[in-house]
Amino acid sequence: MDANESRRGSRLQRLGRQLLALYHPRNWKERGLWWSAGVVLLTLLILNLVLGWYWSREPDLFDVATVARQAVGGDEQRLVTGVYTVATAIHEAEVLLDKPGGYLSNDVFPPGVLLDNMPNWEFGVIVQLRDMARVLRNDFSRSQSQSIEDKDLIVAEPKFNFDTESWLFPPTEREYRKGIEALRSYLQRLSDPQQPNAQFYARADNLREWLVLVEKRLGSLSQRLSASVGQLRENTDLAGDPAATQSTRTAGRQVVRTPWLQIDDVFYEARGATWALIHLMQAVERDFDGVLTKKNAHASLRQIIRELEGTQQTVWSPVILNGSGFGFVANHSLVMASYISRANAAVIDLRNLLEQG
Repeated sequence: MDANESRRGSRLQRLGRQLLALYHPRNWKERGLWWSAGVVLLTLLILNLVLGWYWSREPDLFDVATVARQAVGGDEQRLVTGVYTVATAIHEAEVLLDKPGGYLSNDVFPPGVLLDNMPNWEFGVIVQLRDMARVLRNDFSRSQSQSIEDKDLIVAEPKFNFDTESWLFPPTEREYRKGIEALRSYLQRLSDPQQPNAQFYARADNLREWLVLVEKRLGSLSQRLSASVGQLRENTDLAGDPAATQSTRTAGRQVVRTPWLQIDDVFYEARGATWALIHLMQAVERDFDGVLTKKNAHASLRQIIRELEGTQQTVWSPVILNGSGFGFVANHSLVMASYISRANAAVIDLRNLLEQG
């Protein structure tokens, strides 16, 4: 052992003795109530900081094929059309509730109540789950407009639309788990050849209905992210239709700017939404393989996934920077908006491709 290692070991030993002395009951009694209370508060503060950091870590990406196989017990014969999409939605909801710290958006005690990045990430995920539950109920599971809605999806959709911040009577987690159970029941029936009343119709028109929702969500996120630096925008609300009207008159030009305290909220909401979309896109590629092959559209869908994956890169800065576009300091919101805008453009191209005969 060299001299440096010896000194380092001595310092660690001294630190250990100091910590033991700090928490020794005799010292608490000798130094009084206020000193003891200070030690307790310092300990709680450190624990909250550590837990807050750990709970704020975003979940990793997962493999949709593995999730689908696990959902059907490894039986390849049960990997029928729709299993990938439904199993992915179920797993995303489970990650939302079972990640470190659990579901944080409705927490009322520290450290959860003090966190805002992860609750916004959760909101981005739940919005995508709501859209998928809506499309499953109204489109994917129905052969035509006059067909009967699936009994499990009738339950699942409203459960995922429950208030995200309800703490009690009932807690949000309970309602979301009921939605998960309803989706799981639908999945089991879907993969059971003895129950033909549960269906998933992989048609081009159904896929377009979901892409319309994705397009609008990404477009909104892109605009909100871009407004981090403030923009002067022309009012295009009625553009293209001379007979169109709106409820109240608005200015021809508007200055749009995301409030400073909401910049990181929008950023992490976008991170959650794109995390969820990556997996749903990967699942849809498998379930709609025949449709995409016929339209030669696999490459188009994969390009969307590639752009969305760019949004999940590690943020090395301890805070979300908001530089002035071409300024000296980076602007994380504009970088995120760039990836989302390109993904949105690719979604529009794919939807137009699916509309062609």
